[in-house]
Amino acid sequence: MIVFDLRCGGGHVFEAWFGSSDDFGSQKARGLLSCPICGDESVEKAVMAPNIAAKGNRRNADTGVPPGPTTTLPATLPAGTDVGKAKEMLAELARIQAKVLENSDWVGRDFAREARAIHDGESDRRSIHGEASHAEVKSLIEDGIGVAPLPLPVTPPEKQN
Repeated sequence: MIVFDLRCGGGHVFEAWFGSSDDFGSQKARGLLSCPICGDESVEKAVMAPNIAAKGNRRNADTGVPPGPTTTLPATLPAGTDVGKAKEMLAELARIQAKVLENSDWVGRDFAREARAIHDGESDRRSIHGEASHAEVKSLIEDGIGVAPLPLPVTPPEKQN
């Protein structure tokens, strides 16, 4: 996974996770990216501070522990953040999402069509997840069809090792 800071046309900066660098371009081209604050779909990569780890043979002065990937932080974390607690919470969120998705069918780009079919009684009632554009999600919500974004990115089954 790779994390990018993104900026919408309205100037909002937010963080998004992607399976690879190419995933950003692919999702943008398919209209899958929008600002979580205002819904603007004109999303670009924002300038990010580099996340550079300290030399591997140096020890943290506070703990005496050699730095590593788990001790470097993205520039977007607020000062004073309890990193251990944040990682713990993120791991728990990932565990819960994985548990929920065990009983959910991946429908890919057919998400909007399938959600509408389930709502209209034309398809078996079941839990689904997939991809939808901002416009598709907006249309589903306007029609009273309950949808919600997943808190963490999902790798489509066909892209998993």
